[in-house]
Amino acid sequence: MTVRLTIHPLTLERWPDFVRLFGDGVGGGCWCMGWRLRFRQQYLKQKGDANKKAMQALVKSGEIPGLLAYVGDEPVGWCSVAPRESFPALQRSKSRGAVDDQPVWSITCVYVARSHRRQHLSSRLIEAAVDFVRSQGGRIVEGYPVPAKPGVASTAYAFTGFPSAFEEAGFTECARRFSTRPIVRRFLDQAERTADHPPSPRLRRTGKGPRRNGR
Repeated sequence: MTVRLTIHPLTLERWPDFVRLFGDGVGGGCWCMGWRLRFRQQYLKQKGDANKKAMQALVKSGEIPGLLAYVGDEPVGWCSVAPRESFPALQRSKSRGAVDDQPVWSITCVYVARSHRRQHLSSRLIEAAVDFVRSQGGRIVEGYPVPAKPGVASTAYAFTGFPSAFEEAGFTECARRFSTRPIVRRFLDQAERTADHPPSPRLRRTGKGPRRNGR
């Protein structure tokens, strides 16, 4: 049975729902600020309430940092999406640095509440992020999934999403500098796809097979 999901941009009026979903900040008080800070030391220093206030200030400024998913009135999922330049930490990442000089939007977090995992909600959030980017005039959406770790119950290590969710949303691999750190893209105008970024045999949409883990 398909869950009836509604997805909305995070605006100030929806801030209480974001707080409700994240509770104590998930991920040890990240509040989805990790990629938005230039230095790791800054992130560690303000983990918790300071990160929460920083994200709230961002929302108050009118910027939309991502999308909230609902089942009825209950917030059950989150997807962080914004132009790549909004995430300074990506620039200093050896595995996720810029592939080229094309303007891209980045999906840096895909989170689904434990109560609603294993229902393919992650891929639906990613698809909604693609639609949002299209509405903002973006032409390339990029993701940074982490392959599932066999035998590891926690999914906290994969806050950027799993490859299977991106595959279901039509993404293909465009780079891989480390074995467990693929970079995937979806071109909103298929005519833009060039020979420089052919689909990788390690991440190609081959159908919706069984999902591993729920995020």
